[in-house]
Amino acid sequence: MKVTVVGAGNVGATCANVIAHKELVNELVVVDIKEGIAEGKSLDIWQTSPINLFDTRVIGSTNDYTKTKGSDVVVITSGLPRKPGMSRDDLIATNAGIVKSVTENIINHSPNAIIIVVSNPLDVMTYCAYKTAKVSSKKVFGMAGILDTARYRAFLAEALNCSPKDIQAVLMGGHGDTMVPLPRYTTVAGIPVTELIDKDKLDAIVDRTKKGGGELVNLMGTSAWYAPGAAAAQMVEAIVRDQKRIFPVCALLNGEYGLNNIYLGAPVKLGKSGIEEIIQLQLTAEEQALVDDSAKHVKEVMDVLDNMN
Repeated sequence: MKVTVVGAGNVGATCANVIAHKELVNELVVVDIKEGIAEGKSLDIWQTSPINLFDTRVIGSTNDYTKTKGSDVVVITSGLPRKPGMSRDDLIATNAGIVKSVTENIINHSPNAIIIVVSNPLDVMTYCAYKTAKVSSKKVFGMAGILDTARYRAFLAEALNCSPKDIQAVLMGGHGDTMVPLPRYTTVAGIPVTELIDKDKLDAIVDRTKKGGGELVNLMGTSAWYAPGAAAAQMVEAIVRDQKRIFPVCALLNGEYGLNNIYLGAPVKLGKSGIEEIIQLQLTAEEQALVDDSAKHVKEVMDVLDNMN
């Protein structure tokens, strides 16, 4: 099988590095618009193969999508960060143009590819890729929930002084401050987390999770990359190895949770054909209200894209 990562920045390069180390595919292509960046980082990753003992060939390309031909899975990380003086609408317009162009190139050379979007604003960029690709929504979805639940689980592991391996969690909603962690569906080795931690501490962890991206930007002056890159690679692994993993991803909802025509985080089953099932949880009225509120905010951003040329 063949995987392409578009964007050789911190997130894209990390994603490519994890995919190579896991030996998920024989051929991994990294594409970037900046001259030499993809080639250089791909060569650097390939030169670790004798050290870390993997066979995946990593190939870099400066904007040459012919090298991506026949890709089974494509991860899109391309886009610009928000700059001082740039409005939300400006960011959407700029990154939508990038994601649209990338998606057109990908579909032109790999019409059957499954597309994973990582570019921000995540929910609306996934919607943009879907509208451009004109393929089943089961093959176009976004990475957010795995990253957000990873942060949630990492914070819980610290608070409980336990292994993060034992913590399972579900998170819904948009990627941002309106995301909806679900403590009722959070367990530690099968034990409900609510039996192991006080409500105040748990509420504080939920709030920290919602602001997890901003916390890292404040610390580093830029967005995170290790966890986002690894999260996207985990989705690639579930697809390539047909693992049928249950993950929260940004998926197109049409009737699920009472929502229609909106890309929003929800638990799904991931396998070789992409999203094989959207899982319908039995939410409480309070949980559903939080999801509805998150959907409202995401829909507002989607409407901005729809009203653009």
